[in-house]
Amino acid sequence: MSIKEHLFRTNKRLIISSNYLFILFAFCTTLSIYAQKDPNIDWKSELDTPVNPVPEWFQDAKFGIYAHWGPVSSAFVDADPNKWYAGWHGMKMYTDGKKVPTKNGKPTSNYIHHKEKYGNPKKYGYKHIIEQFDASGFNAKEWADLFEKSGAKFAGPVAMHHDNFAMWDSKATRWNSMNYGGVNPSAELKKEITARGMKFLGSFHHAFTWQYFAPSHFHGGVSKKDYDLYTNPHPLDSETPDADFYEAWWAKLKEFMDLYEPDVIWFDWWLENMTKESRVKFLNYYYNQAKALNKEVVICYKETTFNDAVAVKDYERGRPNQPKKDFWLTDTSPGAWFYRPNAKFKTPNDLVDILIDIVSKNGSMLLNVPPNPDGSIPEVMVDLLTDMGQWLEINGEAIYGTRPWTIFGEGPTRLPEGGHKVEKIKIEYTNTDIRFTKKTDKVFYALVMDEPNGETIIKSLTTEIGLLNSKVENISLLGSEETIVWERNTKGLVIKAPKSIPSSYAHVYKIELEGYKENNIGGDVAAHVD
Repeated sequence: MSIKEHLFRTNKRLIISSNYLFILFAFCTTLSIYAQKDPNIDWKSELDTPVNPVPEWFQDAKFGIYAHWGPVSSAFVDADPNKWYAGWHGMKMYTDGKKVPTKNGKPTSNYIHHKEKYGNPKKYGYKHIIEQFDASGFNAKEWADLFEKSGAKFAGPVAMHHDNFAMWDSKATRWNSMNYGGVNPSAELKKEITARGMKFLGSFHHAFTWQYFAPSHFHGGVSKKDYDLYTNPHPLDSETPDADFYEAWWAKLKEFMDLYEPDVIWFDWWLENMTKESRVKFLNYYYNQAKALNKEVVICYKETTFNDAVAVKDYERGRPNQPKKDFWLTDTSPGAWFYRPNAKFKTPNDLVDILIDIVSKNGSMLLNVPPNPDGSIPEVMVDLLTDMGQWLEINGEAIYGTRPWTIFGEGPTRLPEGGHKVEKIKIEYTNTDIRFTKKTDKVFYALVMDEPNGETIIKSLTTEIGLLNSKVENISLLGSEETIVWERNTKGLVIKAPKSIPSSYAHVYKIELEGYKENNIGGDVAAHVD
């Protein structure tokens, strides 16, 4: 064999071996990504010690608040009210349709607005928005007073959104609210919220930062010294964060846990794309910290990040259309997530009805507050939360500390499907839509979702259906001293409308039962004598 032939065969073997290794690497990478997203991972077996993922206090609370506020809150000031803008401004502001492609080849409205307001994103990037962060209107006492007034039982900040900006005095990142804004919302809110007897929450959305800031590099102008904000350059569709990202992601999360010892940590989506190891590391650190502090904590997740054995599943702007065995959570907003001028908001009636429907199905509501760019709370939100609080002050007995009844409800109005984003389906509940909750085996509630007209007939409680195998001893209307006239027959439980309704929106009937009874062993002595 000639030297030339030997070299050819050797190179050929090397090429084949290289191709094999590449295929093997790609296969292993695919398996790794699949394992990350596998919904059947046994998370419980990964824990250092057994935990209770849904403590009683969280099941009792039913209603919490968090606030989407940060530098991006100012991005839409002076925006055209007649145009639509994507909420992810830090991502879409770089989508020019050329360097960062779009389906129609045109720039996004966010890009056009940003260019008009600040200048070309290549020169005036997202860090320019951060550098102008104004927190002069933030007042933690006013926030906490309003949250308490609303009837919320847990509350806290969006600690870090997709923009990688820490809403606390962080040593893990220079991009924080103390360096830019001169405030520490997390520390101040922790103090004020816990002083009012509420539990403290922090939410984290920074797993998605990996994709959120990818367009910034493609548009250009990002300095290497700012990669700690924008992440290292990578493909737009990359779902495999690098080592630097994992290290920074964990450092920020760990620092917040160490500083503020939150009772609830809530995660947004995309964490399911990160390694199983990184998620297990968090689970054990947080639960071990709680054990050392002798308290029970809650983890909320989306998608397949975890499962019900170790955390509480969250539905974004949605909920199931039927009860769930495992306790769950809805995160929703009455309007846009962050401040928008001329934003449209849900009514208090909408929010009360959504809360009732959630609680009847074994869930809890986490409601967003979008503060003004300077951190003050808009009057529309003050009014909304005040109205909710007034309703809960009268009717909270049927919400707090309750559990699902035999069925969740009755009536013509219900979600056609369950899951994320189902709130986009417009629903208006009527006075024939009724939801149920239970306090004890002898006390449950019928929540009628609009003012009665003449009489309320609860068809589920007809004498011909065996849902209620106990004598009704008394029915009262929460917030009223008026005697309620009622009758149970083949039509159902027929309740005559009271002369006045003590609260706006839904009203609640408290139904007290005799309860189930059995004879002791042997029964009555007289029965044996006879």
